[in-house]
Amino acid sequence: MKKTVTVNSAEQTIEVGEKLAQFLQPRDLILLDGDLGAGKTTFTKGLGKGLGIERPIKSPTFTIIREYQSGRIPLYHMDVYRLEQGGGDDLGLDEYFNGDGVNVVEWSKFVSDEIPADYLRIIFKRDDAKGDNVRTMIFEPKGNRFEELTTKLLGEI
Repeated sequence: MKKTVTVNSAEQTIEVGEKLAQFLQPRDLILLDGDLGAGKTTFTKGLGKGLGIERPIKSPTFTIIREYQSGRIPLYHMDVYRLEQGGGDDLGLDEYFNGDGVNVVEWSKFVSDEIPADYLRIIFKRDDAKGDNVRTMIFEPKGNRFEELTTKLLGEI
């Protein structure tokens, strides 16, 4: 079941992330894919806000993984773009995926061998012809938990 949502601003992207956060629990896996500048980190800022994390959410491009412990549940934000040539097996991703927090992975195709069977993938597409901040988010849930979670989220939007 694919569902799409179109947003017209960074603020709306943050709001969708914030609404999703209320349904998340430890070990949930959210995959964020799409072009550079499409809104993946902006969305994660909303997730962090919805989890009660007050520290600014920053792109983990250079650190690969940023950990935020201060919210309702921990948030592990991963940007694996730099692993395009491989190397994801050295990160211990399964420890994160089986741990105590929510996992957000940007550019998941670069660690596809490490990804568990159940997750929510959100693909971000820019639509510059409609405006600088117009984005379409395509929700692709895998597994019953994420099918239900997506249905609940889209009922809130």
